[in-house]
Amino acid sequence: MKKFLLCFFAIVLCESAGLLGSFFTFPAIGSWYATLEKPSFSPPNWLFGPAWTLLYALMGIALFLLWQKGWAKTKKAQILFYIQLALNLIWSPLFFGLKRPDIAFFELVLLWVFILWTAFEMKKIKSAGAYLFLPYIAWVSFAAVLNAAIWMLN
Repeated sequence: MKKFLLCFFAIVLCESAGLLGSFFTFPAIGSWYATLEKPSFSPPNWLFGPAWTLLYALMGIALFLLWQKGWAKTKKAQILFYIQLALNLIWSPLFFGLKRPDIAFFELVLLWVFILWTAFEMKKIKSAGAYLFLPYIAWVSFAAVLNAAIWMLN
């Protein structure tokens, strides 16, 4: 039961980052974001919520796997994890809150680097944690291309 609660807490922690970001996203979706020129490969708005919910859950499970190994063995990976989670949280206020796709793009590139770095550090500890980051790095890669396209089109 203790492991289940710890895993649940790790998932809730990660999902909370998404929830905080949504405070900037939701108000802009029907207004500012709706007025932007978007590339043909832009997915429908409804897809983002379920995709991010799943990605945050996978991140939470990866974090739980680190927690199980203890702080002493996972310090570097955990610090990188928390940095990438903070960078993930910052993107929504930059893109949707400040309406700055240009700044958000460069922040997203930094996020991508930290996701990759975190995954490499996780692989050294528990390869399953790194594999749980594969959908995340794929989605953020796509998001970077989409972000850049929106920036260029507007």
